[in-house]
Amino acid sequence: MAAPRTNVDEIRSRVILGEFGVRNVHTTEFPGNYPGYDDTWDMQKFQKNFRIDVVHLDESSMEFDMVGIDAAIANAFRRILLAEVPTMAIEKVFIYNNTSIVQDEVLAHRLGLIPIKADPRLFEYRNTGKEEGSEIDTIQLQLKIKCSKNPRASKDSSDPRELYLNHMVYSKDIRWLRPGQELDIIMHCVKGIGKDHAKFSPVATASYRLLPEITLLEPVEGEKLPWSRPASCLQMYWSQKPSKFSWPSVRGFSVNWTLLKQCEMITEHAQG
Repeated sequence: MAAPRTNVDEIRSRVILGEFGVRNVHTTEFPGNYPGYDDTWDMQKFQKNFRIDVVHLDESSMEFDMVGIDAAIANAFRRILLAEVPTMAIEKVFIYNNTSIVQDEVLAHRLGLIPIKADPRLFEYRNTGKEEGSEIDTIQLQLKIKCSKNPRASKDSSDPRELYLNHMVYSKDIRWLRPGQELDIIMHCVKGIGKDHAKFSPVATASYRLLPEITLLEPVEGEKLPWSRPASCLQMYWSQKPSKFSWPSVRGFSVNWTLLKQCEMITEHAQG
């Protein structure tokens, strides 16, 4: 006997986290697998169903939902962000003077990991083996600074920011200069991708996960009501039917909430 249509829809569109395992992990939407469903590839159908909803965006992070694709495609986007999106980074460091406590090779390595706020679309890739850059493929930066004592510093002060002048350079990661120490370097920034070197990766971390959808399988009554549980469970509110609960938001759940291991009430009466 054929499975009910509601069950088929669930199998086709949901990954079920049950009590003893995970079901419907693999994609089964291919032509001929389900009678009554047309799963042939159609570009217009894909464009109609696929969408990207930006949830959060600021200068340092971005969170967005991708609706209408498989997890494998979402993971492909994650890998593209890590390895295929070009950025500008310091490739060559010419050190003319370095009297700080940091060795030349360590200094060059740290400079290479500093993010460069420049639009890579305005530059071309530098040809392999090309020693001299040009304005179309290279940004040249110069750092020439010397630390000295601050004659106006208080005698009782122990704060390096008051005792010394120019002891901190632009990045907060470069702050080892002391009186008499000097840096004189020239840096060449070029265009590259994370596949060549991690310093070109535009993101520090890129991850994805499925958006949880929690369904109560039976009414929750008496001592099993949510307010009889610890506050660490979940804050819920009544839906129109008193025997059911809904969650205001499941976006903030961490991975352990997705696996439904934290709350005894959910483990007994829900699936996700």
